[in-house]
Amino acid sequence: MSAQAQKACLEVQDATRRFGGLVAVNAVSFQVKPRSVTAVIGPNGAGKTTLFNLISGALSPSSGRVLFEGVDVTAEPPEAKAARGLIRTFQLVKLFPELSAVENVKVGCHLRTRGGLLAALLRPRWARRMEAETEERARVLLELVGLAATADQPAAALSYGQARLLEVARALAAQPRLLMLDEPAAGLNADESARLATLIRRIADDGTAVLLIEHDMHLVMNTADEVVVVDFGKKIAQGAPDRIRQDPAVIAAYLG
Repeated sequence: MSAQAQKACLEVQDATRRFGGLVAVNAVSFQVKPRSVTAVIGPNGAGKTTLFNLISGALSPSSGRVLFEGVDVTAEPPEAKAARGLIRTFQLVKLFPELSAVENVKVGCHLRTRGGLLAALLRPRWARRMEAETEERARVLLELVGLAATADQPAAALSYGQARLLEVARALAAQPRLLMLDEPAAGLNADESARLATLIRRIADDGTAVLLIEHDMHLVMNTADEVVVVDFGKKIAQGAPDRIRQDPAVIAAYLG
């Protein structure tokens, strides 16, 4: 494998976030390699979502750096990072309930399409072609996550588990280079969780790195290449799932 292929997609360097006297994230460092799945696990309140917010730009670190594909993006806002291909979903599903499933996915395509008000009004040939291609891509993504049959249903009519899968499809529509998933298996039944695990592995194998927060240990241990464990804001362990499963500090803090 070439040195370029081995280069980290994401580097988190001593990321720290203080809220007054509380240190929510304390000098956390790790890397995410291309075509890999990295899981961040730990007890509730361990600092996982705050760490995600620092990476995605929703929060600024008190100290430390975030590098994406070798570029320091620490100070960039979420929309700038998204334009680079760093895309995230949220612990709480954020869809447009009145729009259909396919329309929700088409919203995710806006980062990778061109046009504006004039094109929408005049509808030139290239704009009509782009609209047709966007529709086709959205339906392909819905099929990928197992929601093809619900494409034309309003998002409000979907189950909670289906809504989570729809959010993943919408994130994929933005053609991420790194996909950040915040508890994607929450609310999924066993079949949906199994489909999600297969989907996450396929996303990584197809070239998009995945970073996820997850409490479903079956999904984590069977999907992740690397697991980062945090507790009280600190990284207490990192390694392959088999190593993490047997780590005494991890067992005491979380798995036990």
